[in-house]
Amino acid sequence: MSNHQTRRPGFVTVDELRAAANSGDITAVVLAVPDMMGRLKGKRFAAHAFLEKLQSGAEMCACILATDVGMTPLDDFALTGWTDGFGDIGAIPDTGTIRRLPHWPGTALIHADAIHPGGGPIDVAPRQMLHAQLDRLAELGLEVKAGLESEFVLYRGTPQDAHAAEYRRLEPVGIHNHDYGLDFPADLKYFIGDLEAVLRGAGTPVEAVKGEGAPGQMEVTFPYGPALPACDGYTVYKHAVRHLAERRDMTPTFMAAPQTGVGSGLHLHVSLWRDDEPVFATRSHDELPELLERSVAGLIAGLPDMAPLYAPTPNSYRRYQPHSFAPTNFSWGWDNRTCAIRVVGHQTGTHLEVRMAGADANPYLVLAAIIAAIIHGISDCPKLPEPCTGDAYEADDVRRVPRTLDEALVGFRRSRTVRDAFGVPVVNHYMRAAAAEIAALARQVTDVERERGFDRA
Repeated sequence: MSNHQTRRPGFVTVDELRAAANSGDITAVVLAVPDMMGRLKGKRFAAHAFLEKLQSGAEMCACILATDVGMTPLDDFALTGWTDGFGDIGAIPDTGTIRRLPHWPGTALIHADAIHPGGGPIDVAPRQMLHAQLDRLAELGLEVKAGLESEFVLYRGTPQDAHAAEYRRLEPVGIHNHDYGLDFPADLKYFIGDLEAVLRGAGTPVEAVKGEGAPGQMEVTFPYGPALPACDGYTVYKHAVRHLAERRDMTPTFMAAPQTGVGSGLHLHVSLWRDDEPVFATRSHDELPELLERSVAGLIAGLPDMAPLYAPTPNSYRRYQPHSFAPTNFSWGWDNRTCAIRVVGHQTGTHLEVRMAGADANPYLVLAAIIAAIIHGISDCPKLPEPCTGDAYEADDVRRVPRTLDEALVGFRRSRTVRDAFGVPVVNHYMRAAAAEIAALARQVTDVERERGFDRA
């Protein structure tokens, strides 16, 4: 358990939490474990009752790490299932993560780490998977810093309205492409203001907000910083987006492809550091520092087989379309947004933008995959292909992105790099999760099938 007590805006220490509980300023504490989709799952406690559990933590059903996207408990996981009655796991508070939730007055949030009933971390828990890769990187004397760039689409009407309409004919907030525009519709403008204020108060300030290329689509970027807090902050951001949108009779979606022709991404900007110095610093595009070269080579070689960790659903693969700003192959280039890996920045600010993940991805798993691929590059030295200097969508000599989740699972299952990085239990766990998502859609008749064949078959 972390006991980091450094004062940070939006965060509170254990002593401050206790004082706020005594004064009635904080009346409830939410203890949350990020699930396989990166969503916060847990319990809401009365503040005084939680403080009594602070050292021992709490128990939660292991199903929170063994479900599909709809929270349906699944069998055939080694962690838990119907055969063992879905027993409990432990949730140990990370006391360095206590923060206020301004969009939930009187409430504090604490991120927790999942442990087995007898003690010891649960390897398949996303937060633990990131911990493990950070530890591997630390053994090489390195740390990673990350900045997240998130896209989502806002629709008019509450989630209940969308459900009642069976998610058909939804109306985006806005009717035009507002990419880089500053003339947002009024309701969208007020929503952005609410979100910025709430995230500042929750210790997760945004760096910038902009309109994106589809009606109702937004992009939110966050400051660069340590990896684990960046991912924790992202879960708070998604929680706040959903709450604030519903208050204004809007519904956000973080689907990778919510409509035909619309894609939303989760881009991660990353760099490596040693002894508080950036190791990717460049003088020119003609000279790649060794660790930058090895990192890019590792990402190009390693990420293709890790797709189920950053593209977890069948819908994820509908985003990878030509000239969509989502990559269709594993290429790299300098300041080239048609590539999967974009080298960007100058001198000490040089870093990598990894553009593979969709908005539906779990940031802990995405960053864990990125680090694992970088370690592969440093340790195994795969060959670095030539950079792409033009339209990467037209490149025919690079490995393409899997077209489906079924195809992605083949590489994930067979890859020695994946097994060495994460271990067989983790690979099996996420294969089971992916298989459940595939099966959920396999037997469904879609609207497109009816449109194409109803009166013509």
